[in-house]
Amino acid sequence: MSAALRLGIAGLGTVGAGVVHILRQHAALLEARTGRSVVLTAVSARDRSKDRGVSLSGYAWEDDPVVLARRDDIDVFVELIGGSDGPALDSVKAALQSGKDVVTANKAMLAHHGRALAEMAETAGRVIRFEAAVAGGIPVIKALTEGLAANEITRVMGVMNGTCNYILTRMQSAGLTYDQVFQEAADLGYLEADPNLDVGGIDAGHKLALLAAIAFGTAPDFDGMEIEGIQRIAIDDIHQAADMGYRIKLLGVAQRTGRGLEQRMQPCLVPADSPLGQLEGGTNMVVIEGDAVQQLVLRGPGAGQGPTASAVMGDVCDIARGLRIATFGQPAATLASLPAARSSLPAPYYLRMKLVDKPGALAKIAAILGQAGVSIDRMRQYGHSEATAPVLFVTHKTSRAALDEALAAMRQTDVVAGEPVALRIEEV
Repeated sequence: MSAALRLGIAGLGTVGAGVVHILRQHAALLEARTGRSVVLTAVSARDRSKDRGVSLSGYAWEDDPVVLARRDDIDVFVELIGGSDGPALDSVKAALQSGKDVVTANKAMLAHHGRALAEMAETAGRVIRFEAAVAGGIPVIKALTEGLAANEITRVMGVMNGTCNYILTRMQSAGLTYDQVFQEAADLGYLEADPNLDVGGIDAGHKLALLAAIAFGTAPDFDGMEIEGIQRIAIDDIHQAADMGYRIKLLGVAQRTGRGLEQRMQPCLVPADSPLGQLEGGTNMVVIEGDAVQQLVLRGPGAGQGPTASAVMGDVCDIARGLRIATFGQPAATLASLPAARSSLPAPYYLRMKLVDKPGALAKIAAILGQAGVSIDRMRQYGHSEATAPVLFVTHKTSRAALDEALAAMRQTDVVAGEPVALRIEEV
């Protein structure tokens, strides 16, 4: 049997403690499945005295994760600190320079520095594995790099932030406002320390950037992504979408086109009876479309101690077995740098606005849509106040450019109160 694979873990939060728990509980199982023992040698975290619910006895302690990364008695550096820069990035670079393989759950770091780190790993003859960085316990990275390696991927899309999906489905099921469910999620500890990472679509955008890089052979390009969060979704949108047979999801979509790489993370309407429409609570779902496999749907827990620690240990097991794969599925030097492309594929759109209650208001809006080449499929009016009348339009398929032209013209009128809400209706 091969020599033991020795780990050093930096970051002992929820996921780090979960990894320690798996190593202690399943030592014999890991050895049987990998052909070698997998042992924890040393750890690092900010607070040595904190009770993490798992014993750390027998492991060396380092206050500085960079020092941990350079220790001679570890083979794999497991980075669970988080953050795109700072100690996480410094310690990963130190590990690669010291001849260590890296396992990380750090989507932000890879979305911003992935290509440079991949080049560094290849130069050092090391690997970076990051299954836990995307969709928690769902093995989507492994599916793209291994199981679907013979496919030309045409589209990747999915719900990749469990907190946003919880908020939107809770609004639907309980009839609560966004602000009410946001506070509920905060009280339950579902939100990041900076909530905008969740509800602003940034966390999910980091994940989509990594999937797109693997799927389309491109360098991660988070800065080229269109991102819109869920903060403007009102309970009226939830109800009205349901009335028409749709659910609202924070949906990520990536595809390579003749114009470049299209990446968007934004609230969309999806059919209520589709797999994405039926996704409840904090669960994640990734849909992959390829020329040979056609469509593959992966569903599972997107976060939490057990699922994320499971993904970390899946990567560790692959390294223990001797599996060596380039960070993004192909050599870093071959990753294309494509221009960011905005979607040009026509789609129907949901439009909600409040019209000032005055003669000719509706006719003026209909004329603006027509002048921009946007045709109306359906129109509904919900309720009525003394000053405004809420109006909903569903358009026929149109381009986003035409819709933006119409929205800009509407803002110049005196008949629209507030900012219209426009959501793409995605075919899934």
